Amino acid sequence: MGRALAFALFSLSLSLPCSPEPVELRRAGDRIDVLIGGRPFTTYYFGTAAAKPYMSPLRSARGTLVTRAFPMADIAGEDHDEPHQRAMYFGHGDINGYDFWGEAEFARWSRHPVSTFGRTVFRQLDTTRGRADAGTLRAGFNLTTSNGTVIGTETQAYSFIGDGHLRIIDCEFTLHADHGPLKIGDTKEGTFAIRLVKALEPPAAHMINSAGATGEKAIWGRRADWVDYHGDVAGESVGVAIFDSPRNQPHPAYWHARHYGLLSVNPFGLRTFLHDRHQDGSYLIPADGSLTLRYRVFIHDGDVREASVAQAYTEYAENEKRNQNGIGR
Repeated sequence: MGRALAFALFSLSLSLPCSPEPVELRRAGDRIDVLIGGRPFTTYYFGTAAAKPYMSPLRSARGTLVTRAFPMADIAGEDHDEPHQRAMYFGHGDINGYDFWGEAEFARWSRHPVSTFGRTVFRQLDTTRGRADAGTLRAGFNLTTSNGTVIGTETQAYSFIGDGHLRIIDCEFTLHADHGPLKIGDTKEGTFAIRLVKALEPPAAHMINSAGATGEKAIWGRRADWVDYHGDVAGESVGVAIFDSPRNQPHPAYWHARHYGLLSVNPFGLRTFLHDRHQDGSYLIPADGSLTLRYRVFIHDGDVREASVAQAYTEYAENEKRNQNGIGR
């Protein structure tokens, strides 16, 4: 684990044009505050108050909020739709028939019986480490059904880095079938998501993917290496992208990206995305097996051209491939 962590930090540093700033992680009960260069970046919430762990809010390098506050806070002018879409989270709408994307508290938004909702319940905190150039955290959770049965476990791991223009989070999510097989069902409701601030919703802002497609109609349900939303937020030109790792399967991923500010990558929703009932994007993790998905969150100044998002993705992908092949360890 130590070698993998060191390599992850090495990979992060290659993508930054300037010297990375110190990262500090401060735990207070069931939350961890992440500071970069002494300034707040985000907070990781992992307690039982919510059905799943999440980060909120995300900020640009200048401190501008780029994610929606609702339902954690009620800010004037924000939309109150889809309250299970927290600022940044991981969850899927069908794991062994249970919904870990929606939340029983907001069941009417998911159209599922309360008895079919799951909860991602905190088990242990493995790593919290701040450094002069990056920070990391790693936590373990139980995948728990509505009747309290644990059907599997999940590990979430994050690396944070930033400078005067960028904020980067490398994310790794591992589902462990340590309580029997896990079937990840074919549904559009998933899987790794950011709910953006209203100012980053089209038409005021812009959606674009790695193929150059723009707008929801050309991006939703399509495959791409990355998707980026950019626009003007509180007087700052800023963008937020998710990068899909080439180590994931299938790659490039499909995107559940909506014009109302949902930026979500979902490798499993083929039937809906392709409008073909004969498709099956489900994935079976056999007993004692696991599935790991990796993504990068890239928060940048300016639009995709000014931030060289395509080049940043190329660097990220090359580093991911080196990591997969064991180079640099």
